[in-house]
Amino acid sequence: MCFRYIKYGTSVFLMFIIFTVICPPSSAGEKNIILATTTSTQDSGLSDVLIPLFEKKYGYFVKTIAIGSGQAIRMGMKGEADVLLIHSPEEEEKFVSEGFGINRRPIMYNDFVLVGPPSDPAKIIGTGSVVKAFRKIAESKSIFISRGDNSGTNIKERALWRQGGVKYEGERWYHESGLGMGQTLNIASEKRAYTLSDRATYITLKKRLDLTLLFEGDRLLLNPYHVIEVNPLRFPKVNKAGARAFSDFLSSKEAQSIIKVFGVDRFGQPLFFPAAPKKQKGLER
Repeated sequence: MCFRYIKYGTSVFLMFIIFTVICPPSSAGEKNIILATTTSTQDSGLSDVLIPLFEKKYGYFVKTIAIGSGQAIRMGMKGEADVLLIHSPEEEEKFVSEGFGINRRPIMYNDFVLVGPPSDPAKIIGTGSVVKAFRKIAESKSIFISRGDNSGTNIKERALWRQGGVKYEGERWYHESGLGMGQTLNIASEKRAYTLSDRATYITLKKRLDLTLLFEGDRLLLNPYHVIEVNPLRFPKVNKAGARAFSDFLSSKEAQSIIKVFGVDRFGQPLFFPAAPKKQKGLER
């Protein structure tokens, strides 16, 4: 028996052990697909819409591992997943260039936002750039909760600290949760702290959070998502056909149309924006 979702938690290592025992890697002839995806697709509910539709249309069963993009990439590098849906561009490019992945395709995008307590102790509202906002947080020694999990969000956050010339590691005001985005937002809310979040997860959870969106709109906060098939030449046991079918589905007009309006009915705005090219070889758009 396999789980449809294996949720991230306090022990990613334990999760991988459980997954390996209960859900062995797929083979090319099976109708099971192992998808390693960023937590935002699960926290936002997008996976719950797209995956059942794909399964019904193509006859596959998708085993979803919702973890940080860095962890998803490490799974791909071991051949422990068939396909990745992630948001960490530089790491994705390296993954493909080193021969671990193939057919990297843009699927959607949104952006990152900087959220924090309504009182805004670091006074970042009205700051001209996200780098300056990060500097103000450090200068005021306001508590910042980092995911600390090598996710796409965590990688973006560390890059912003570096661009601002800020020393953050080991500082008393800087805390790492080691958890997914939803759980990190909950911790930031409880501690009245700042954190960087993808917009979709924040919007989905904000009604139960004591956090306000304090900074948005900087071009550095663009957050693109790509699908990547794990290279079957490197890992012969991966489900090549299933991975390609899933990648094709996400790029299809049907899936892109769903992404375009996802969230509008509940929140009055989309949580993601479609990004697949209008025409791709072998796809009807």
